[in-house]
Amino acid sequence: MNNKEKPSSKRQRVISYILLFIGAFIWGSAFIFQKKGMDYLEPLAFNGIRNIMGATALLPFILIGDRRRDKETVEKEKQSRKTLLKAGLICGVCLAAASTVQQYALVYTSTGKVGFITTLYIIFVPLVGIFIGKRFRPALWASVILAIAGFYVLCIKRGEGFSLQSGDWMALACAFLFAFQILSLDRFTPVVSPLKLACIQFYVCGIICCTLMFIFEKPTLSAILQAYIPLLYAGLLSTGVAYTFQALAQKHTNPVIASLIMSLESVFCVLTSWALLGEVMTRREMLGCAIIFIGIIVAQLPDFRKKKKYKQPEIKEEPTV
Repeated sequence: MNNKEKPSSKRQRVISYILLFIGAFIWGSAFIFQKKGMDYLEPLAFNGIRNIMGATALLPFILIGDRRRDKETVEKEKQSRKTLLKAGLICGVCLAAASTVQQYALVYTSTGKVGFITTLYIIFVPLVGIFIGKRFRPALWASVILAIAGFYVLCIKRGEGFSLQSGDWMALACAFLFAFQILSLDRFTPVVSPLKLACIQFYVCGIICCTLMFIFEKPTLSAILQAYIPLLYAGLLSTGVAYTFQALAQKHTNPVIASLIMSLESVFCVLTSWALLGEVMTRREMLGCAIIFIGIIVAQLPDFRKKKKYKQPEIKEEPTV
C-alpha cells in the first residue's frame, strides 16, 4: 500500500479540520481588507498586486514540496509542463474575470452581501457541470430553488419591485464566473500539481489585472504603500497561506466535509464585516443569508440513495478573494 492509499489518522483529520476552519476564517475576513484596500487603490490595481503577492508567497511551499518528491514524480511533472502552463493560463483568465468583478461589486454593495452571494458558486459548479456532461443529483434542484429564494429575500427590498443594486448583480456574476474557474481547476488538477497550478493562475491573474490597471486606472506608489495592510492580508494570508492550508488539509479530509467547513467563509465574512466595519444586516437580509446557506449545504450533501451508482464529485473550493 502506497502513501496515498493509507487511511488518515484521527490526529491528521483533526489537524486538517482546524486548518480548514482557519482557511475559511481568513477567506471570509479577507473581504473586509478588499473593501478597505479600495480606500487607496482602484479595483484592478488592488486585484493585480495582491494576486502577484499571493503567487510569490506560494513559491517557497512549491520548492519545499519539490525537494520531498521522489525522482519518478519529478520526472512526470516535467513531462506535463505544457499541460501545466495551459491549465494555468485558462484558470488564470477565469480567475481574473471572476475576482475583478467581485472587487467592483464591493464598491457598490455591502461586504457581507458580496460574501454570501459569491458563495453561490458552490451551487453553480454542479449546475454548469450539467451542460458539459457531468452527472447531477435531484437535490441540486432543491438547492437552486433555495438559492433563488434566498437571493430574492437578501437583495430585493419590499415596495421596490424586482430591482437590484449594481453591486448585487456583480456579485452574482462573479459567483457564476468562479464556477467556470473551479470547473477548469477540476479538469486539470488530476494531471498537474495543484500548488503549481495555483501559483501560475495567480500570476496570470495578476499580470492581466496589472496590465489593465495601467490602461484604465492611475495608481501611484504612494497609494500602493498606504494600502500595504489590506494587500498583505489579501495577498499573503488569503491567497498564499489559506490556499496552502486547504491543499494540505484536503489530503486527509472527506471532500464533502471539507466543502461544508469552507462554506463557513460566508458566515465569517458577515461576522467580521459587522465587527470591524460596523455593517449591520436587517432581519430580512439575515433570513436571505440563512436560506442561501441552507441551499449551499444541500448542494454539497452526497446522494445516499445512489451511493453505488453515483460518486459525489469533489468541488474544489478556491479562495474567492
